[in-house]
This record gives sequence, structure tokens and C-alpha cells, in this order.
Amino acid sequence: MSTVADSGHLASRAGIGAVAPVRPLPPFTAECERLRLEMRAFVESELAPHAAEWEEARWFADWVIPRVAEQGYVGLKFPVELGGGGDPLAAAAWAQELARCGSGGLGAGIGAHTGIALPPVWKFGTPYQHERYLVPGIRGEKIAALGITEPDAGSDVAGIKTRARRVEGGFVVNGSKMFITNGVRADFIVTAVKTTEAGGHHGISFLIVDRGEGVSASPIEKMGWHASDTALIAFDDVFVPEENLLGTEHEGFKLIMANFQWERLMMALGAVGAMEALFERTLAFALERAQFGRPIGRFQAIRHKLAEVAVALETGRAITYNALRLHLAGANAVQAVTMAKLATQRAAFDAADACLQIHGGAGYMEETGIARAVRDLRLGPIGGGTDEIMREILGKTLGL
Repeated sequence: MSTVADSGHLASRAGIGAVAPVRPLPPFTAECERLRLEMRAFVESELAPHAAEWEEARWFADWVIPRVAEQGYVGLKFPVELGGGGDPLAAAAWAQELARCGSGGLGAGIGAHTGIALPPVWKFGTPYQHERYLVPGIRGEKIAALGITEPDAGSDVAGIKTRARRVEGGFVVNGSKMFITNGVRADFIVTAVKTTEAGGHHGISFLIVDRGEGVSASPIEKMGWHASDTALIAFDDVFVPEENLLGTEHEGFKLIMANFQWERLMMALGAVGAMEALFERTLAFALERAQFGRPIGRFQAIRHKLAEVAVALETGRAITYNALRLHLAGANAVQAVTMAKLATQRAAFDAADACLQIHGGAGYMEETGIARAVRDLRLGPIGGGTDEIMREILGKTLGL
């Protein structure tokens, strides 16, 4: 990965507000903030210009993830010896800056590969699985998806019905998965299956399922995230070799829970990044757009809306950075992560709606990208654990 030699030049490339703070906000460091400028410049120069094109195509270009990998951004979190950067803090900054790409579907596709599907392969995988799946995943040579949700099992993970029957040399898998990001393009799917008849959380296992005979995927039309290939995946007598068992058989629920914390942190960081980008853009618009002889930002009604967005942004940033700090320190961060996820997702959607209102008719038009942001951010209170589930988890951490 290249280093940032001229942060001023990068800031000029990165657009509005792209100046590294004099005093970085913990847990981020000065070096991480310089790297953030590099990431922002990359996102705004190489990804954002294609956002509208990829949204219309319902598919982002195949070169994207390999190009992101070439920059070193896919492997930021993973160990150096496996081809990564060994820097989870930088991975957090990347999740935040990726929100500036202008397409929630594009960000979701990259994020699902780097922050959702690959981490369990790293954390629970064998050396063989690292070499076959993680290393090429970090290089962008293989694309990964995580398959947990099913048509009849979303928040109730224990209710999954996809079965893996033991046979000589491995397993035979039958069932289906729903709402799987990267489901059409993925080369392999990290898949939750039932390996016993036992009910509840016991008897869930994870298998790394290669794309191939018996695996089919159908794209799903969605309200937002149009550039993402979200899919319904069907498994029809798919043979999976024994060596593709990820982690311990029947103990996959622990893997799910471990993975959720990082996923929810990434969602919170992405929401903060999206709010920040929307606020900067809308503030600039309010100072440029004139009505009744003066900029609309000089009217109290508009000032107050922007003030509310600014408060939501800073609140979300503070609670998310605190959760990230605790998580990276190895503390029990379930409560903090849950709060961050809950606090940021609805707030980001509401902020986008306020920014659309300030833009008026222009905000409602597709060409501005504001309407797209509203559609894309609406998934936040649903994906990665609904707001309702977040409140349940939070209540339990409070002893209720």
C-alpha cells in the first residue's frame, strides 16, 4: 500500500471537508487520518464517478474488488503473513470512507467481501482454508459471500433449515439462502447449515461452499442498493468436502455471534461516513442556493435542519468511535456495539431525508444522488440485525 506523502494534495483531491484533523479523534491516530485522505481520494476519484452507471446496470464492474485489493484495502484487517495489512483500525477508516462512493450497493458489495464473509474464514479457518480462500480473497482473485439468512429465518438465526447431511468424505447440502449480498458473483459462500436434527442454536455448522454444480443464484430486485447483486441462492445436493468445514461442527452459532460485532461496527461507521458526506454536500448547497434574495442556509428553518443533522452526525461519531475503541481493546463491547448500530442507522436515514428536503426538487431527482442515498440508507435499521433485535440485545445487557 502506498503512503501519503502530501496530505494537502490528497485533501484537494478528496473534496469538501477532506482535511485531516489536527487532533485525531480516538481511537484513530494521525497516521490513520493521513491514510483516510488517501482512501477518500481513491473512493471519490475511482469509484464515485461510476456510481450512477452501476446503479442503472444493477451491477458494479468486475474490476472493482481486484482494484480495491490492489490498493491494499481488502486486506487491511488481516495478518501480514496472509497478505493483509494487519491494521484493523485502518479497516475501520476504510469502512467509513467507502460510504462516499455514492452507491450503497457498491459499498455493500465491497464491504460484504472484506468485512463480513472473509473475517470468519480468517478467524476460524484452517491453514488450508486460509491458503485456498482467504489469501485469494485478499488479492481480489476470489469473491466471497456470507450465507446465513433464509426465506423463513432472518432475525431468528436458530431457525435455519438448510441441511448438511454427512456422507463419505464430507457433506451434502440442500436448502436455500435469501438476501445474500454478492450472491450472484461470489466464487464461494460461507454458509450456515444445520448438521443435526436438534432444535435451537445447537447443531448449526459452517461450510465453505464453492460455486459449482448444484449451486444456483437468482438476483433480487430491491428498493435500494441497486448496484449490489443481492441473491436468492439454492443448494441442490451440493457435495462439500470435509476440509471445507469452518470451525467446529455443531458450534457454528458462536461463529455467527463473533462475526456480528465487526459487521455491526462496520455498519455504524458506514452510517457515520454517509451522514458526514451528506452533511457536507447539503451545507455547501444551502450556502450556494439562493431564494428570495439570499442563500437558503440563511433562513432559520434550513439552519435548524442542518443543526439537527450536525448533532446526529456528531452523536453517531462519538458513540461509534467509543464502541470501536472498546472492541479493538479486546473488551466486552457487545453493549457499546449494539448502541452504536442502533443509534446510527435510523439517524442516517433521517439525516438523508432532511438533506433531500433541503435540496427540494433537485434532491428528488435521480441525477443528484440524494434520492439514492435515502433509498440505500433505509436498509440500515434492518440489515445486520434489525432495530428491534438491537433493542432486545441491549435490554439483556442491561440485565432486563
